[in-house]
Amino acid sequence: MTSELFAGTYARGGAAAAVSAEAWVRAMVDAEAALAAACVAEGLIAPVAGQAILAAVRQGPLELEAITASAGENATPVIALVAQLRDRVGERHADAVHLGATSQDILDTAMMLIAGRASEPILADLRAAAAAAARLAAEHRQTPVLGRTLMQAALPTSFGLVAAGWLEGLRRATAELERVRASELAVQMGGPVGSRAPQVAARVAATLGLSEPLLPWHTERTRIAALAAALGAVVGAAAKIARDVTLHAQSEVGELREAAAAGRGASSAMAHKRNPVAAVSVIACAKRVPGLVATIFAAMEQEQQRAAGAWQAEWGTLGELLTLTGSAAAWLADLLGGLEVDTERMRTNLQAAATPGVAAGAAPEPALAAAAELVDRALARGSA
Repeated sequence: MTSELFAGTYARGGAAAAVSAEAWVRAMVDAEAALAAACVAEGLIAPVAGQAILAAVRQGPLELEAITASAGENATPVIALVAQLRDRVGERHADAVHLGATSQDILDTAMMLIAGRASEPILADLRAAAAAAARLAAEHRQTPVLGRTLMQAALPTSFGLVAAGWLEGLRRATAELERVRASELAVQMGGPVGSRAPQVAARVAATLGLSEPLLPWHTERTRIAALAAALGAVVGAAAKIARDVTLHAQSEVGELREAAAAGRGASSAMAHKRNPVAAVSVIACAKRVPGLVATIFAAMEQEQQRAAGAWQAEWGTLGELLTLTGSAAAWLADLLGGLEVDTERMRTNLQAAATPGVAAGAAPEPALAAAAELVDRALARGSA
């Protein structure tokens, strides 16, 4: 978990709050409430019992400390959560709480709710970053800049084409996360060994706005893997942009600068420095993400109808992955929204790198024209 001391770097944006302990409990309670409503609709419990469960849910937050303590003792927080709900509804309706469900049904469903809720601010920040990249691409579609390959001077291109490349990477990664959010976040209501009739799951899915799976997926974890892969791709696309900015912002290059803000980017030893804090923070988040994605993939090997350890390994891992992705996306929107482009420095660097393969002064017109055409194609795709 991210220490509060480093939350400014690793937990920026709205995703962190969506994966908090309180958010997890709220998601589990939402799953229990939807289950009760489904059981009433299917005639499995009496309407009065369903009303009692709903009243218990509306009574206010459950005791988080007790749920947390029980989670360690039972390898699941659901035991204590259900006990508290049963205490609230009273002995008469206690058996109607959690009817036919397992801890994994509730936790998997809650995890899907958490993923969907955390994805909202992530996607909002990604769209803001993409819009900023599109503005940069349009404004600088014919701004000449030195292209660099293998960290060496290459040929002229336009900065607009650089920004268009950023935009395309963001679009593709965002589209995949949107697809996963729309189709892969499914309810789990398979019961003890995955053989529960599907009607309850269908009703719970409709209530919670989740997908209805073809089959229970207790130990078939491709949905979680797809989510982890999509989040990893988002962070990778963000990290590419952030790395480019750090390279263009080097003192000896000086072609890009992050927006100035009082007290931001300072050095404790060198007062003259203005460090690229947003880009550095994106990259810091990105360095941690691949290991988390790998953990999710490693946890796909699960035994028979219920995993002993692998399923449990997903909970905190996915929470960290969502938090870091959200932070990277928030920092990226900040970075691109205020990015300063020094077009004169770009021209100066292009002239200074003049070689037989690099024209002095400005990019050749044919190269700029081709770059502008590619930029226009990228911008047109976004407006289609």
